[in-house]
Amino acid sequence: MERRNLLRAAVLGGSAAALGGSLWRGAAYAAPAQPGTGPYGALGSADANGIRLPSGFTSRVIARSGQRVTGTSYTWHNAPDGGACYADGSGWIYVSNSEINPSGGASAVKFSSTGTVTSAYRILSGTRTNCAGGKTPWNTWLSCEEVSLGYVFETDPWGVKAAVRRDAMGRFKHEAAAADPVRKVVYLTEDETNGRFYRFVPTTWGDLSAGTLQVMVAGSATSGSFTWANVPDPDGSPTATRSQVSGSKSFNGGEGCHYADDTVWFTTKGDNRVWQVNLTSNTYELAYDDSLVSSGTAPLTGVDNITGSSSGDLFVAEDGGNMEICVITPNDVIAPFLRIDGQSGSEITGPAFSPDGRRLYFSSQRGTSGSSSGGITYEVTGPFRS
Repeated sequence: MERRNLLRAAVLGGSAAALGGSLWRGAAYAAPAQPGTGPYGALGSADANGIRLPSGFTSRVIARSGQRVTGTSYTWHNAPDGGACYADGSGWIYVSNSEINPSGGASAVKFSSTGTVTSAYRILSGTRTNCAGGKTPWNTWLSCEEVSLGYVFETDPWGVKAAVRRDAMGRFKHEAAAADPVRKVVYLTEDETNGRFYRFVPTTWGDLSAGTLQVMVAGSATSGSFTWANVPDPDGSPTATRSQVSGSKSFNGGEGCHYADDTVWFTTKGDNRVWQVNLTSNTYELAYDDSLVSSGTAPLTGVDNITGSSSGDLFVAEDGGNMEICVITPNDVIAPFLRIDGQSGSEITGPAFSPDGRRLYFSSQRGTSGSSSGGITYEVTGPFRS
């Protein structure tokens, strides 16, 4: 599946609207579409959890920071952040990072085939500011430290095997990771104003204990070709990894990262952009840039975590903005999928689909209190496109 020119779509007055041509090439706006023309229709009124959803969808609270997860004795962590889902027989597991310092780490919630919570437990402890991360094809969770000289930790969603620090993946302000089983690499984002986009090439696919860290080399334009260059000193000391390779491309605040069908998408919060890297042609392009959308009409403000569904839709969570998760369809429509009311001091984190694609999990990192101790983790169920 190939997606290009996502800037052709915008939300005008809360509705989805297609825009003719590519905005960064100066194309004129097309007439706005009518309200509710996104793939799921217009958002309804806020439900009992303060979430506005399209018709046919419902929400429930799975966990709250500082409180026991329903039906378990486990206390949920503060500041829930990046997450992913894993099949577990007829049920599944949702893992979630904790973006606090010190402590950090990650936890997991296990569900039965009916969606009932059966257990919750810790899978990573003693780390710092675990922000996003990524799922591997061999069903581990890469939890990334968003601190200077931070590490990637490989964890077991079942909580049986001890977490392992993966030094070879480099020391920098890690944000997200996305595994590419075709090229047998893991892509990594860096949350610095002059961060870089990396890939880690394991010596043996499935084993992240050794390998080569590489950085994207490209020009300053918003589209073009690129190459990869080895990072000489992945430990980032005394010279930061982002400063070691001449010509490596700078990105303003790397955030979420998602791989599918020979393409990797990642977001940059500093300039509110979504980037698309086409791996078969070794080209990149600016997929979305709110500065090129008319004032007041930008559908995404505060881009952050990103995930995908089986339909090829992308779901992008907002850090602030108006607390929405927006959907980007393969035919370039961008529209809000949900909005959380009354939590303007928070951000949406950790969107991930259950293995059957029928449930979407995510968190409001600081909830209604605006504090890391007020995090809320949700589940949304409904007729997702397949």
